[in-house]
Amino acid sequence: MHKANRLLIAALALIGTSAALAQSSVTLYGRVNTTVERQKDGSATKTGLFNNASRWGIRGTEDLGGGLKAGFALESGFASDTGAGTGWPGLASIGNGINFGRQSEVNLSGGFGMVRLGNFVPESYYATADYVSMHNHDTGSSSDALYYDPVWFGGLGTKNKIGYRTPSFGGVTVDAAVLLHEKAAGTNNKNGYDLAANYNMGPLHLGAGYSYANSNYQAALRALYTFGQFTVGGYYQRNKDDNQLRPTGAGTRNNFRLSGMYTLGASEFHANVGRANSWSNAPSSAATQWTLGYNYNLSKRTKAYGYYTRVNNGNNAAYNVSTSGTDFSSFALGIRHNF
Repeated sequence: MHKANRLLIAALALIGTSAALAQSSVTLYGRVNTTVERQKDGSATKTGLFNNASRWGIRGTEDLGGGLKAGFALESGFASDTGAGTGWPGLASIGNGINFGRQSEVNLSGGFGMVRLGNFVPESYYATADYVSMHNHDTGSSSDALYYDPVWFGGLGTKNKIGYRTPSFGGVTVDAAVLLHEKAAGTNNKNGYDLAANYNMGPLHLGAGYSYANSNYQAALRALYTFGQFTVGGYYQRNKDDNQLRPTGAGTRNNFRLSGMYTLGASEFHANVGRANSWSNAPSSAATQWTLGYNYNLSKRTKAYGYYTRVNNGNNAAYNVSTSGTDFSSFALGIRHNF
């Protein structure tokens, strides 16, 4: 009897192991990124503790056999300075609190590429602006204030998307997505579109992005190159705002950003500058943003850093400020930990 019980226990253990192997492999991940800053908005100054797009999420995959995999990703933002949920910055329709407004997708992948359904950030942004924002991953007060995305400004946000990613062809991948507006009857709003291409081979990284929503568009090109201890990159963007920034349309404009990084052991020295020309229908709306930063990598997942960033606005520009024609600056010290 005891021998039979031992055999039964062993069989159940084997069955349990097989069932576990068939389940999704789930990973908990995130980033806690907090700064102490002295900010100046025009003539007003304040010192405080600031969250830099802290987040947490879970993702997983299941091997379905024959090279086919199912996957999912759920990601939520939170304010590291208060512990409160943040939803998705700038999109009030998603709301605050702990939710998965940053990302909530299910996907199928295989030799054909990947099909994605749900809510996720436009790949055109990752292929261009985010790729060259190396010093603090385009978060916080030093994030790129000049980049224009009609998907966000047009109200479609990151939700209700059908996306497809190709396999890599000689280092080239392409992403395409349709943003379903799910409009109410009688409205004129239309679906949005997002396209991105990336080429990564050795030290050279190239990218392009295009997005369109409700007669507004952006098109951008990006390059990044590493030689020795230096990394240099930049992007150029062409925009048209037909109805979002002002009722009559802000018009068209060009903007660009250049960035550089020098590594020395655990230290990183960063510098970047961006320039947005005036919108064609909004004179004196140009602005310049520049940042100097230093990162010290305590480990592969943790760094201490500091930066000074500044935005100089034209008379009719209000990037990062509450009053047009005033300037913004911040001196920050922070810690970032990935898990």
